[in-house]
Amino acid sequence: CRRRQGRPVAAGLFAALAFGLAGCAASAAAAPIRAGTVYVPVPEAGTTVAYVIIRNNGTADRLVSARSSNGGQVIFLAPVSPGSSAMRTVSAIAVPAHSTLAMVPNGYHMEITGIQPMRAGQDITLTLVFAHAGPVSVVAQVTNPATGGSTYFLN
Repeated sequence: CRRRQGRPVAAGLFAALAFGLAGCAASAAAAPIRAGTVYVPVPEAGTTVAYVIIRNNGTADRLVSARSSNGGQVIFLAPVSPGSSAMRTVSAIAVPAHSTLAMVPNGYHMEITGIQPMRAGQDITLTLVFAHAGPVSVVAQVTNPATGGSTYFLN
């Protein structure tokens, strides 16, 4: 069982993040799964997190693995119980049919360990692998909120 301290999440975060996928809606019919609005902070000691919004315009699916263009191992984290900041590792994340899943600090998200050094402003590619839809890649710009970069509240 893996436990991590969570960070507070703004009440309107889901709505704000879901709005970020609005531009994808027109072309979403071509692909059942779309990923966008990604937040990846500069790693500390070779570890970082990734928050992605996933829009499923098709049947129910599961996110079964992920990889980063900067290497490392990606694991999925979920709260131990609803509203908890304690996290546990899960092998997959369910993505219900015709829905949006927003990864957030106190909810489902990814942790990347052993990642190569990155700097703020650098682009990396995250490839999300779904049980039915297969691989979906999304580009993320690494950010450093400590030096004025964005945070997950603003992405």
